[in-house]
Amino acid sequence: MSLVHLANTCSHLQNASRARLGLTSVPDTKFHLRLMLALQNSGFISTVVRGGPTPPPPHSLLTHPTSTDPTAPIEPVTQRNISTRRLWLGLKYWNSSPVLEKMSLISKPTRRIWMDVTGLKQLVLGKDAGYVKGLRKPGECIYVSTDRGILEARECVERKMGGMLICRVG
Repeated sequence: MSLVHLANTCSHLQNASRARLGLTSVPDTKFHLRLMLALQNSGFISTVVRGGPTPPPPHSLLTHPTSTDPTAPIEPVTQRNISTRRLWLGLKYWNSSPVLEKMSLISKPTRRIWMDVTGLKQLVLGKDAGYVKGLRKPGECIYVSTDRGILEARECVERKMGGMLICRVG
């Protein structure tokens, strides 16, 4: 897990949503995939599709039955193309404004911030916990890396789990 690459991904997604792009890509790593699937489950992005350096066909980004078209060419993963693999993300907009307006790291590469359940409970209630400000805006989320994967802070409080704070999305 490289927080340097995650910082680039956060700024890329923020810039892509401000530029009103419908589709963007980030490097395909296990950590990025888990975070993007968590963002999709929370409703910040619409689709997550693994692909190569070129965008996938439009029907693979849709959620209707044609997205599993057996005639569509699928690029196999080999040792030669592993570094060019990308995650293609569909960005969401509501009333001409991006759903994902701001995305910033909480833990930095030089200082990782770990929090237990009591600290996460304070954050979810809108209170500051240590160096981290609480969730005060509607729709704002904090993502936490736990031993069960990447979870949203409210879900961590429900499951009584702590972990490393990754990023704040709003």
